[in-house]
Amino acid sequence: MSEDLPRHARLTRLVAGLPPTVPFVGPEVQERERGAPFKARIGANESVFGPSPRAVKALREAAAEIWKYGDSTSHDLRHALAREMGVEAGNIVVGEGIDGLLGYLVRMMIEPGDAVVTSDGAYPTFNYHVAGYAGRLEKVAYRDDREDLPALIGRAREVGAKLLYFANPDNPMGTWWRGAEVAGMLDELPRGCLLVLDEAYIEFAPEGTAVPVEAGDPRVIRLRTFSKAHGMAGARVGYAVGERALIAQFEKIRNHFGMNRAAQAGALAALEDGDWLGHVRARVAEARDEIARIAAENGLSAIPSATNFVAVDCGGDGALARRVLTGLVARGVFVRMPFVAPADRCIRVSCGTERDLAALAEALPGALREARQG
Repeated sequence: MSEDLPRHARLTRLVAGLPPTVPFVGPEVQERERGAPFKARIGANESVFGPSPRAVKALREAAAEIWKYGDSTSHDLRHALAREMGVEAGNIVVGEGIDGLLGYLVRMMIEPGDAVVTSDGAYPTFNYHVAGYAGRLEKVAYRDDREDLPALIGRAREVGAKLLYFANPDNPMGTWWRGAEVAGMLDELPRGCLLVLDEAYIEFAPEGTAVPVEAGDPRVIRLRTFSKAHGMAGARVGYAVGERALIAQFEKIRNHFGMNRAAQAGALAALEDGDWLGHVRARVAEARDEIARIAAENGLSAIPSATNFVAVDCGGDGALARRVLTGLVARGVFVRMPFVAPADRCIRVSCGTERDLAALAEALPGALREARQG
């Protein structure tokens, strides 16, 4: 518990007792601390290839009317997403990125002490929200660098979990399950446990990764984003797809004016530009191959990835990988790493431009040499 608490404002006991932490330290914070910008910003899984030019145009045009609140229902974007996915608009809610929607979902469903199951080392923002509402996190280890869905379901059954968080493809390892495999396990979910299926990276994954499940299936809520493949991380646009009765509950607690007009317009234009999405997918595939080549050139191995990043095994433990990361950051290359063993033997490198990856190739040998010297 932090000793630096407000002297007049009366916090809840829960908030007063939480540690003063955030899920991630942003690259801008690190740049200020090091007193210099990064040469290569390849750590946050942003799309350095940028948004669709049509999205940029829509954003600029919307700026002239930014004095208006955004459409509180995100009507045009929600209906376009419904057409794209072959569902009804009532099956979709739009929110401030997947992170914002996860916060709403946890608020809707978790009371103090309620059990929630996740993988140990999986996306930490989900855990952050659960802690913020005093849920009880039950964690399951990765297996072979992949989230262990059968074990997650088994733990959910043991503890009577309300939520089971599962990302496919996964962050931070980039691994994935075939959609048919996931669908085949849905009947094993305990009654009253909702599968929170995070599909932030689905556009980069092989055919057949998306889970073939109806939008009205009450056992699953799917979360997707414009932050990754569509290159709009700064706009904060995500959406959830699920049973109409569940989606309707978001209306009770969400920030109805949380989605600004420009973000809605940009996302709608991005959704309609399939050519740009194809271009980004191709660039990401090239970059994944180049990261794997750079890793091999330095005696390291890259874990096969279905995302816009690659986990690179540094060949040791978490301490070695952290020294490699520190060496890269000191050389102006921003990367991140998993938090939990054994995944923390890796560094995680986001796909970048040729210039970004050239900077990685230049910096990695020296960073490795220093790290191995201890």
